[in-house]
Amino acid sequence: MKESSAESLDSIVQSNWSPLAVKDVKVVLQKEKSDGISSPSRDDDSTLQNPGTHSSILDENRKSQLGIPEGRNKSPGLCFSDGKCLIDYILVYRKSSSQSEKREIFERNIRAEGLRMEKEACLTNSDVIFLKLHAPWDVLCRYAELMNIRMPFRRKIFYMHRRHKFLSRMEKRINKFRGWLPRKPMKFDDDTLPYLEENESFTAPFSRSRIHHFIIHNKDTFFNNATRSRIVHHILQRVKYEEGKNKMGINRLLTNNSYEAAFPLHEGSYHSKNSLRTHGAENHRHLLYECWAWWGVWYKYQPLDLIRRYFGEKIGLYFAWLGWYTGMLFPAAVVGLFVFLYGVFTLEHCQVSKEICQATDTIMCPICDQYCPYLRLSDSCIYAKVTHLFDNGATVFFAVFMAVWATVFLEFWKRRRAVLAYDWDLIDWEEEEDEIRPQFEAKYSKKERMNPISGKPEPYQAFTEKYSRLLVSSSGIFFMILVVIAAVFGIVIYRVITVSTFAAFGWALIRNNSQVATTGTAVCINFCVIMLLNVLYERVALFLTNLEQPRTESEWENSFTFKMFLFQFVNLNSSTFYIAFFLGRFTGRPGAYLRLINRWKLEECHPSGCLIDLCMQMGIIMVLKQMWNNFMELGYPLIQNWWTRQRLKREHGHIPKASLPQWERDYNLQSMNAYGLFDEYLKMILQFGFTTIFVAAFPLAPLLALINNIIEIRLDAYKFVTQWRRPLPSQAKDIGIWYGILEGIGILSVITNAFVIAVTSDFIPRLVYAYKYGPCAGQGRAGEGCMIGYVNASLSVFRVSDFEKRSQPRTDGSELFEEAVKYCRYRDYREPPNSAEQYTYTLQFWHVLAARLAFIIVFEHMVFAIKTLIAYLIPDLPKDLRDRMRREKYLIQEMMYEAELERLQKEKDEKKKKDRPHHKEWP
Repeated sequence: MKESSAESLDSIVQSNWSPLAVKDVKVVLQKEKSDGISSPSRDDDSTLQNPGTHSSILDENRKSQLGIPEGRNKSPGLCFSDGKCLIDYILVYRKSSSQSEKREIFERNIRAEGLRMEKEACLTNSDVIFLKLHAPWDVLCRYAELMNIRMPFRRKIFYMHRRHKFLSRMEKRINKFRGWLPRKPMKFDDDTLPYLEENESFTAPFSRSRIHHFIIHNKDTFFNNATRSRIVHHILQRVKYEEGKNKMGINRLLTNNSYEAAFPLHEGSYHSKNSLRTHGAENHRHLLYECWAWWGVWYKYQPLDLIRRYFGEKIGLYFAWLGWYTGMLFPAAVVGLFVFLYGVFTLEHCQVSKEICQATDTIMCPICDQYCPYLRLSDSCIYAKVTHLFDNGATVFFAVFMAVWATVFLEFWKRRRAVLAYDWDLIDWEEEEDEIRPQFEAKYSKKERMNPISGKPEPYQAFTEKYSRLLVSSSGIFFMILVVIAAVFGIVIYRVITVSTFAAFGWALIRNNSQVATTGTAVCINFCVIMLLNVLYERVALFLTNLEQPRTESEWENSFTFKMFLFQFVNLNSSTFYIAFFLGRFTGRPGAYLRLINRWKLEECHPSGCLIDLCMQMGIIMVLKQMWNNFMELGYPLIQNWWTRQRLKREHGHIPKASLPQWERDYNLQSMNAYGLFDEYLKMILQFGFTTIFVAAFPLAPLLALINNIIEIRLDAYKFVTQWRRPLPSQAKDIGIWYGILEGIGILSVITNAFVIAVTSDFIPRLVYAYKYGPCAGQGRAGEGCMIGYVNASLSVFRVSDFEKRSQPRTDGSELFEEAVKYCRYRDYREPPNSAEQYTYTLQFWHVLAARLAFIIVFEHMVFAIKTLIAYLIPDLPKDLRDRMRREKYLIQEMMYEAELERLQKEKDEKKKKDRPHHKEWP
């Protein structure tokens, strides 16, 4: 009995099934002719709803009569002219387009797939036509089953672990104590955000044969707007527009300008005259603006479930990652601020800065040829104090902390992503096989081979050609990296030349601070060069990626992402690497300087050290880069949309925005950039690199990143909700290739911070002096008292008469020191001029070098061991989530089985009632 009823149910389903494969053009045309469907001519507007007028926008009385769902009747332009069919997708084209034949066939095949269409002319441009698409209930069900879309079918039963009585009593007391505390200000009220039923229900892949299992209160709202748009886009991607094996898809029609735009509609206006608290939200877009994009809620948590429902899982995961990254920056920013404040509070007790400030009799050698004068070491007092703010005893601890922080951030993001994937039903979701790119198909259409997965013939790229293209592309990448190095070389030459120019400057402020002025101007010029090269790199990366001819869109996206990240990372950090590891390291010594092209003397570090240059480089680049990014994030779209409104105002006079239908208002917005979320991820990943790679030299980097990200979240939210057309909701399980890049940056940060502490800062020379050469030598301790005499020990002596002729200063220093200078000091560990081996390295130099190398090895191994241990101890999946998944899988199987038994029992009882004999009474 069970088998027969099940077979009958399957036969009913098969009888109602319509072909889902892409229809051949000839078949469709024959079907239309046989059915008597007249195809519209090339420029026929017979399907337009009153062209040139706005008759499809209904008044409130008519809408209430037609029963439009509440929430949509307050914003015109969300339904067909009948007021019932919801608009699921909009296609835009121009009547003057030369691709009308392809468009005509495409629209016939859309109609054959079951979608309903309606055209309407633009109010502000009669050449623009809007094609509105609606998917009926049977089409939605058919494709939801085909796409394995998970839908709610039972309310969740939350399983609680059995707890010990003591733990239960403790939990009650804690909850009672929490009740006395004020409500968390970062959370929204429960009545502010809507109840999303799919988040509190078990879900299963939709099946028409088991449709009675699913929770369907209303057919119009069972599939939300994002799901409806995704289904329609799935259909549009597989509809043919021309005879041929792969002549299909809306993307190809957008490429050849058959259509100008394709997008789902926003759910009305994001503004409302009424208060959200008193009248509620007009629609989800209005709710997102009030609870997410409005600047007044900058301190609130993001409504991730609502973002996911409106924009899809891919965009929802981006904002979840951005929010998680911003939250994890709080401890890093606090610790970095404490390190900085530790330097502030210990500044008065720093022996090194005291000795520099008191060294009025110590004469330093000129830092450039001829024009630079002799200086007192005490002139560097301010720079020595500033250096101590960033280079102090807590710097090593902070470097280790940030390396561990990066690992904890990535490991806990895995757990957070697993929770989101569970809540959003992405655990079992598998990405569909990507379509072959049209460019790849056109290039290799003559060579085919069988696809091992689908079993269908497809274009094939030969092994030799593939790797020859990769070789050419790799050569292009290498050449562009050489261009970056050349730009850095140009900045180095600028610094070398300018320091002499500023030393001879007429303005005393510039002349006395020539090295700082050189560094500041060089950083600003470097920033301008970075921004200009970024534009070039985008075009080069696009060219090289297209040259490789990737087979699918995902392969193209991964290749382009890697190139753009590599280019911009090298471009942004090359000058910083130079300052950190090369500036002042290979200059030689007075009397024997190393020179560029045997002409320019290489730049030296400031008498107080090289770290001040690195701090200035990082601070200026980071602040300017973030300000520029924020302007391009919001300022550019705002200016573009303002310009569009002004153009429409000049051409058509003042048109109230509310009088325009929703599709026309959305059409006037900016479309999401061609690379999707690429730009959003790229700038955050580059910021992550800046925050971690050189953080030992700039502990305030996490604080600046935190402030920027708090602004960035609201800027992105405002842009998505108000300035951009609604992007197509799409699914994703994680952040893709960016996670691997983050792990690579985390590994690189350990190496760079080890070198910054050992090479750039004076931490190791001070340590060696305290334990080996200072007053506390051999006592096994190191404190500020042990640093007495360090400055004198770190400076070597040079006899002025040994200067090269081209390095000889123009003045002998008598105007500053009352007599001609005979000896000057410079930063190095060399023998004095009266020694038997004059100007050779001292034993202290080799001790410091050995200590630096030992520190790098010990630091790297220790930090990598800690990172590996933390990654091992933190499981990717929380234990309670794993138990819930197993529990719910069991409950779903039980519910399905019980529901099927209940249905079969009900059918059996009904059949018995029909077969029961009826006893008729005789009159």
